[in-house]
Amino acid sequence: MIKHRTLKPARLVCALFAVALATTPAFAVNKDMVQLQTQVQDLQSAVAHMQQSNDERMGVLKDLVQQTADAVNKMTLTVETMQQKMTSQQEAASGKVDQVSGQVQSLNDSLDEVKARLNAMEKALQGVQGQQQSINAALQNLTPQPGGGTPPGAAVPQGATPGGGGSQPQMQAAMPDSDNKPSADIPFATHQGVPTNPAPAPAADTPPVGDLYGAALKDYMAAKYSLATSEFGQVIHAYPGDSLAGNSYYYMGEMDYRAGRFAAAVKNYDQVIQQYPANPKVAVAHLHKGSALLALKDRDGGIAEMRALILRFPTSPEAAQARTKLSGMGVPVAARRP
Repeated sequence: MIKHRTLKPARLVCALFAVALATTPAFAVNKDMVQLQTQVQDLQSAVAHMQQSNDERMGVLKDLVQQTADAVNKMTLTVETMQQKMTSQQEAASGKVDQVSGQVQSLNDSLDEVKARLNAMEKALQGVQGQQQSINAALQNLTPQPGGGTPPGAAVPQGATPGGGGSQPQMQAAMPDSDNKPSADIPFATHQGVPTNPAPAPAADTPPVGDLYGAALKDYMAAKYSLATSEFGQVIHAYPGDSLAGNSYYYMGEMDYRAGRFAAAVKNYDQVIQQYPANPKVAVAHLHKGSALLALKDRDGGIAEMRALILRFPTSPEAAQARTKLSGMGVPVAARRP
């Protein structure tokens, strides 16, 4: 009985020890889990905080991007508006320049027509003056001298004695000699003497040069280029030595240039430059010949022609246009010395 009571507390102690041994790992595992859960929560909180910060920053960036896009759109609209205004201004200025150029060209053409008519009137006046001089000289030769003698320079009739008063009053007038001068009230002709290389006289049924040229110029200004080309060709064929023939070559070159026949235009401009050096169209012929050469991809030839124009007519409006053309091409006006 006593023995049984002694063993019972020992069993109880053993049981408690076993329970203690069994519960010790459980407490350790629970502590690690708690720490792990705490760390996970801390990480989740940090991630949530980072996500919130990123969302805020992304919102700010979106606002900045939107503001930038709005500013770019406004700038684009402003630039487009400015471009439209500049384009319209350039078109208006170009139209005005073309209009002024057309008016100047029309004035030049009208002036050429007036010059042609003046030239025709001058030639008619020269013919009248020549006839008056011939009549005056003949009258002077037919005037009887004092004493009944034969006028100086008059032909002596056959059978009559020079200086004597013959019974027959028939006398033959002679042409005036080199010492005979016209009367003071009859002006000299504008062009005297025989030209070195006189142009062939036109046919008797050929209209005056002023009429031919005026009709051709009128058709040219009316854009009847085929008819104008034929009429300018008639001026050149009938009056090759007249200054208006040089004008005709120039306008034929203009029509070839507008039609894109640049090689033919260069040939016509060369006729003006080489055959009619005193013609007022020489400067503009140089300019347009240079443009035609540039259109033919002959850059060196076009530049040389522009420089020749500037050298020959330095103060002309065509020379100013040539300088602007060369400057736009990035080419110096004067040729560089080697």
